[in-house]
Amino acid sequence: MDYGMIGKIEKGKRYAQEPERFHFQTIQVVVDGDNNPHMVTYNRGEWGCDCHFFQTRGRCGHTIALEYLLQGMLDQQPVSS
Repeated sequence: MDYGMIGKIEKGKRYAQEPERFHFQTIQVVVDGDNNPHMVTYNRGEWGCDCHFFQTRGRCGHTIALEYLLQGMLDQQPVSS
């Protein structure tokens, strides 16, 4: 794991401790990031996010935050710390 991903995991943990950042809209969640809001989706075990980091890496601080927030509620593997 590289330092960029370690930083995103830490950001994800921080976001998960601030539930006011999350705005549920049907099956989508808007996450208020540090710079912009981001649309995050979860569909049949597959995460999606409109941020650039997710598009290039397949995970981001926004999806990691929701993994922590919803831990035990979704059929998925737990996040590594």
